[in-house]
Amino acid sequence: MKKWLSSLTIIGSLLLLGACNGDEEAAETEDTGAAQEEAPEASEESGAAAEGEENAESASAEQPEQPEPDLEGVPDVVAEVNGTEIEKPEFEEAYTMQFQQAAMMSQMSGEEVNQDDLKTQVADGLVSQELLIQEADNRELEVTEEDTNGVLDELVEQNGMESQDDLFAAFEEQDMPKDEVMSQVEMQVKVDKLIAEESGEINPSDEELQELYDQQVEQMEQMETEEEPPSFEEMKPQLEEQVVMQKEGEAAQALVEELKADADVTMHL
Repeated sequence: MKKWLSSLTIIGSLLLLGACNGDEEAAETEDTGAAQEEAPEASEESGAAAEGEENAESASAEQPEQPEPDLEGVPDVVAEVNGTEIEKPEFEEAYTMQFQQAAMMSQMSGEEVNQDDLKTQVADGLVSQELLIQEADNRELEVTEEDTNGVLDELVEQNGMESQDDLFAAFEEQDMPKDEVMSQVEMQVKVDKLIAEESGEINPSDEELQELYDQQVEQMEQMETEEEPPSFEEMKPQLEEQVVMQKEGEAAQALVEELKADADVTMHL
Protein backbone atom coordinates (compact mmCIF):
# COMPACT_ATOMS: atom_id res chain seq x y z
CA MET A 1 0.00 0.00 0.00
CA LYS A 2 2.77 2.45 0.85
CA LYS A 3 3.96 2.40 -2.75
CA TRP A 4 0.79 4.28 -3.62
CA LEU A 5 0.89 6.87 -0.84
CA SER A 6 2.76 9.52 -2.82
CA SER A 7 4.93 10.15 -5.82
CA LEU A 8 7.86 10.55 -3.43
CA THR A 9 7.90 6.78 -2.93
CA ILE A 10 8.10 6.25 -6.68
CA ILE A 11 10.85 8.83 -7.07
CA GLY A 12 12.79 7.32 -4.18
CA SER A 13 12.56 3.89 -5.80
CA LEU A 14 13.83 5.29 -9.08
CA LEU A 15 16.73 6.92 -7.26
CA LEU A 16 17.64 3.60 -5.69
CA LEU A 17 17.32 1.88 -9.05
CA GLY A 18 19.67 4.40 -10.64
CA ALA A 19 22.21 3.88 -7.87
CA CYS A 20 22.05 0.10 -8.32
CA ASN A 21 22.53 0.38 -12.07
CA GLY A 22 25.52 2.64 -11.52
CA ASP A 23 27.06 0.13 -9.11
CA GLU A 24 26.55 -2.70 -11.59
CA GLU A 25 28.18 -0.75 -14.42
CA ALA A 26 31.12 0.14 -12.20
CA ALA A 27 31.50 -3.50 -11.16
CA GLU A 28 31.47 -4.62 -14.79
CA THR A 29 34.17 -2.05 -15.63
CA GLU A 30 36.33 -3.23 -12.73
CA ASP A 31 35.86 -6.86 -13.70
CA THR A 32 36.85 -6.09 -17.30
CA GLY A 33 39.97 -4.24 -16.19
CA ALA A 34 40.96 -7.04 -13.84
CA ALA A 35 40.47 -9.65 -16.57
CA GLN A 36 42.73 -7.68 -18.92
CA GLU A 37 45.48 -7.45 -16.29
CA GLU A 38 45.31 -11.18 -15.58
CA ALA A 39 45.48 -12.29 -19.25
CA PRO A 40 46.92 -15.86 -19.52
CA GLU A 41 50.35 -16.23 -21.07
CA ALA A 42 49.78 -19.60 -22.72
CA SER A 43 47.98 -19.65 -26.06
CA GLU A 44 45.96 -22.72 -25.03
CA GLU A 45 44.56 -20.85 -22.04
CA SER A 46 43.71 -17.91 -24.31
CA GLY A 47 41.89 -20.25 -26.66
CA ALA A 48 39.95 -21.81 -23.81
CA ALA A 49 38.97 -18.35 -22.54
CA ALA A 50 37.81 -17.30 -26.01
CA GLU A 51 35.76 -20.48 -26.35
CA GLY A 52 34.22 -19.82 -22.95
CA GLU A 53 33.25 -16.32 -24.02
CA GLU A 54 31.63 -17.65 -27.19
CA ASN A 55 29.62 -20.15 -25.16
CA ALA A 56 28.54 -17.42 -22.77
CA GLU A 57 27.47 -15.18 -25.66
CA SER A 58 25.55 -18.08 -27.19
CA ALA A 59 23.79 -18.79 -23.90
CA SER A 60 22.99 -15.10 -23.52
CA ALA A 61 21.54 -14.98 -27.03
CA GLU A 62 19.22 -17.89 -26.18
CA GLN A 63 17.74 -16.06 -23.20
CA PRO A 64 14.34 -14.45 -23.85
CA GLU A 65 14.33 -10.70 -24.34
CA GLN A 66 13.13 -8.55 -21.48
CA PRO A 67 9.50 -7.46 -22.07
CA GLU A 68 8.86 -3.77 -22.55
CA PRO A 69 6.06 -1.74 -20.95
CA ASP A 70 3.27 -1.04 -23.41
CA LEU A 71 2.49 2.67 -23.14
CA GLU A 72 0.75 3.08 -26.49
CA GLY A 73 -2.66 4.68 -26.35
CA VAL A 74 -2.27 6.18 -22.88
CA PRO A 75 -4.38 9.39 -22.90
CA ASP A 76 -2.95 12.76 -21.88
CA VAL A 77 -5.29 12.71 -18.88
CA VAL A 78 -5.57 9.24 -17.36
CA ALA A 79 -8.13 10.14 -14.69
CA GLU A 80 -9.85 13.04 -12.97
CA VAL A 81 -10.36 13.05 -9.20
CA ASN A 82 -12.66 15.77 -7.88
CA GLY A 83 -11.46 18.03 -10.70
CA THR A 84 -7.74 17.22 -10.30
CA GLU A 85 -6.19 15.60 -13.34
CA ILE A 86 -3.81 12.63 -13.19
CA GLU A 87 -1.73 13.22 -16.29
CA LYS A 88 0.09 10.87 -18.64
CA PRO A 89 3.68 11.50 -17.37
CA GLU A 90 2.74 10.64 -13.79
CA PHE A 91 0.99 7.46 -14.92
CA GLU A 92 3.88 6.43 -17.18
CA GLU A 93 6.41 6.84 -14.38
CA ALA A 94 4.35 4.79 -11.95
CA TYR A 95 3.44 2.17 -14.54
CA THR A 96 7.01 1.66 -15.72
CA MET A 97 8.19 1.02 -12.18
CA GLN A 98 5.37 -1.40 -11.43
CA PHE A 99 5.85 -3.16 -14.75
CA GLN A 100 9.56 -3.74 -14.05
CA GLN A 101 8.67 -5.40 -10.76
CA ALA A 102 5.92 -7.47 -12.37
CA ALA A 103 8.25 -8.55 -15.19
CA MET A 104 10.82 -9.82 -12.70
CA MET A 105 8.14 -11.82 -10.90
CA SER A 106 6.83 -13.20 -14.18
CA GLN A 107 10.27 -14.55 -15.06
CA MET A 108 10.25 -16.55 -11.84
CA SER A 109 6.66 -17.75 -12.22
CA GLY A 110 6.72 -18.25 -16.00
CA GLU A 111 3.45 -16.32 -16.37
CA GLU A 112 3.31 -13.40 -18.77
CA VAL A 113 2.42 -9.97 -17.37
CA ASN A 114 -1.15 -8.96 -18.19
CA GLN A 115 -0.45 -5.32 -19.02
CA ASP A 116 -4.13 -4.37 -19.36
CA ASP A 117 -4.81 -5.52 -15.81
CA LEU A 118 -1.64 -3.86 -14.55
CA LYS A 119 -2.58 -0.54 -16.17
CA THR A 120 -5.94 -0.65 -14.44
CA GLN A 121 -4.29 -1.40 -11.10
CA VAL A 122 -1.78 1.44 -11.50
CA ALA A 123 -4.45 3.95 -12.54
CA ASP A 124 -6.64 2.91 -9.61
CA GLY A 125 -3.65 3.22 -7.29
CA LEU A 126 -2.96 6.76 -8.49
CA VAL A 127 -6.62 7.66 -7.95
CA SER A 128 -6.40 6.26 -4.41
CA GLN A 129 -3.22 8.24 -3.85
CA GLU A 130 -4.85 11.47 -5.02
CA LEU A 131 -7.87 10.89 -2.77
CA LEU A 132 -5.58 10.49 0.25
CA ILE A 133 -3.64 13.64 -0.66
CA GLN A 134 -6.85 15.64 -1.04
CA GLU A 135 -8.18 14.36 2.29
CA ALA A 136 -4.89 15.21 4.01
CA ASP A 137 -5.15 18.76 2.62
CA ASN A 138 -8.77 19.04 3.73
CA ARG A 139 -7.83 18.14 7.31
CA GLU A 140 -5.13 20.85 7.29
CA LEU A 141 -2.55 18.57 8.88
CA GLU A 142 0.51 20.47 10.11
CA VAL A 143 3.94 19.70 8.65
CA THR A 144 6.94 20.78 10.72
CA GLU A 145 10.59 21.16 9.74
CA GLU A 146 11.33 18.18 12.00
CA ASP A 147 8.85 16.10 10.00
CA THR A 148 10.40 16.93 6.64
CA ASN A 149 13.94 16.44 7.92
CA GLY A 150 12.93 13.00 9.15
CA VAL A 151 11.80 11.93 5.66
CA LEU A 152 14.84 13.47 3.98
CA ASP A 153 17.25 11.82 6.41
CA GLU A 154 15.58 8.49 5.80
CA LEU A 155 16.03 8.90 2.03
CA VAL A 156 19.67 9.89 2.58
CA GLU A 157 20.26 6.70 4.57
CA GLN A 158 18.36 4.45 2.14
CA ASN A 159 20.44 5.70 -0.76
CA GLY A 160 23.78 5.43 1.05
CA MET A 161 24.44 9.16 0.90
CA GLU A 162 26.19 11.42 3.40
CA SER A 163 23.93 14.47 3.48
CA GLN A 164 20.70 16.06 2.32
CA ASP A 165 22.75 18.17 -0.08
CA ASP A 166 23.88 14.96 -1.80
CA LEU A 167 20.25 13.87 -2.01
CA PHE A 168 19.09 17.15 -3.56
CA ALA A 169 21.98 16.99 -6.04
CA ALA A 170 20.92 13.49 -7.08
CA PHE A 171 17.36 14.67 -7.66
CA GLU A 172 18.66 17.67 -9.63
CA GLU A 173 20.41 15.21 -11.95
CA GLN A 174 16.98 13.67 -12.56
CA ASP A 175 15.55 17.12 -13.42
CA MET A 176 13.78 17.50 -10.08
CA PRO A 177 14.61 20.79 -8.34
CA LYS A 178 14.76 21.16 -4.57
CA ASP A 179 11.42 22.98 -4.24
CA GLU A 180 9.66 20.12 -6.03
CA VAL A 181 11.36 17.56 -3.78
CA MET A 182 10.25 19.49 -0.69
CA SER A 183 6.70 19.65 -2.02
CA GLN A 184 6.71 15.87 -2.42
CA VAL A 185 8.19 15.40 1.05
CA GLU A 186 5.52 17.59 2.66
CA MET A 187 2.86 15.64 0.80
CA GLN A 188 4.34 12.38 2.10
CA VAL A 189 4.31 13.68 5.69
CA LYS A 190 0.69 14.80 5.40
CA VAL A 191 -0.45 11.43 4.06
CA ASP A 192 1.52 9.57 6.75
CA LYS A 193 -0.16 11.70 9.43
CA LEU A 194 -3.55 11.11 7.85
CA ILE A 195 -3.06 7.35 7.97
CA ALA A 196 -1.76 7.55 11.53
CA GLU A 197 -4.98 9.35 12.47
CA GLU A 198 -7.06 6.66 10.81
CA SER A 199 -5.16 3.66 12.18
CA GLY A 200 -4.64 5.02 15.69
CA GLU A 201 -1.97 3.60 17.98
CA ILE A 202 -0.93 0.12 16.85
CA ASN A 203 0.50 -2.30 19.41
CA PRO A 204 1.04 -5.72 17.82
CA SER A 205 0.30 -8.59 20.16
CA ASP A 206 2.72 -11.46 20.78
CA GLU A 207 0.19 -13.79 19.15
CA GLU A 208 0.19 -11.72 15.94
CA LEU A 209 3.97 -11.59 15.86
CA GLN A 210 4.31 -15.32 16.52
CA GLU A 211 1.85 -16.13 13.72
CA LEU A 212 3.77 -13.97 11.26
CA TYR A 213 7.08 -15.46 12.42
CA ASP A 214 5.79 -19.02 11.90
CA GLN A 215 4.64 -18.12 8.39
CA GLN A 216 8.03 -16.72 7.45
CA VAL A 217 9.92 -19.68 8.91
CA GLU A 218 7.67 -22.02 6.92
CA GLN A 219 8.43 -20.09 3.73
CA MET A 220 12.17 -20.35 4.41
CA GLU A 221 11.86 -24.10 4.95
CA GLN A 222 9.99 -24.48 1.65
CA MET A 223 12.89 -22.77 -0.11
CA GLU A 224 15.09 -25.60 1.22
CA THR A 225 17.93 -23.32 2.26
CA GLU A 226 20.64 -24.66 4.54
CA GLU A 227 20.57 -21.51 6.65
CA GLU A 228 18.94 -21.67 10.05
CA PRO A 229 16.08 -19.18 10.39
CA PRO A 230 16.68 -16.31 12.86
CA SER A 231 15.11 -16.69 16.28
CA PHE A 232 11.79 -15.04 17.14
CA GLU A 233 13.57 -12.48 19.36
CA GLU A 234 16.00 -11.58 16.57
CA MET A 235 13.17 -11.00 14.11
CA LYS A 236 10.78 -9.32 16.55
CA PRO A 237 11.56 -5.69 15.57
CA GLN A 238 11.04 -6.50 11.87
CA LEU A 239 7.87 -8.44 12.64
CA GLU A 240 6.47 -5.50 14.62
CA GLU A 241 7.20 -3.15 11.73
CA GLN A 242 5.51 -5.50 9.26
CA VAL A 243 2.36 -5.78 11.40
CA VAL A 244 2.19 -1.99 11.81
CA MET A 245 2.60 -1.45 8.05
CA GLN A 246 -0.07 -4.05 7.31
CA LYS A 247 -2.58 -2.42 9.66
CA GLU A 248 -1.76 1.06 8.37
CA GLY A 249 -2.33 -0.24 4.85
CA GLU A 250 -5.69 -1.70 5.84
CA ALA A 251 -6.69 1.61 7.46
CA ALA A 252 -5.61 3.54 4.36
CA GLN A 253 -7.53 1.20 2.07
CA ALA A 254 -10.66 1.49 4.20
CA LEU A 255 -10.38 5.30 4.08
CA VAL A 256 -9.91 5.23 0.29
CA GLU A 257 -13.10 3.21 -0.11
CA GLU A 258 -15.00 5.78 1.99
CA LEU A 259 -13.57 8.66 -0.02
CA LYS A 260 -14.36 6.98 -3.34
CA ALA A 261 -18.02 6.67 -2.37
CA ASP A 262 -18.34 10.47 -2.22
CA ALA A 263 -15.75 11.40 -4.86
CA ASP A 264 -16.21 12.49 -8.45
CA VAL A 265 -13.82 10.13 -10.27
CA THR A 266 -13.61 9.80 -14.05
CA MET A 267 -11.27 7.24 -15.63
CA HIS A 268 -10.05 7.83 -19.22
CA LEU A 269 -7.73 4.84 -19.55
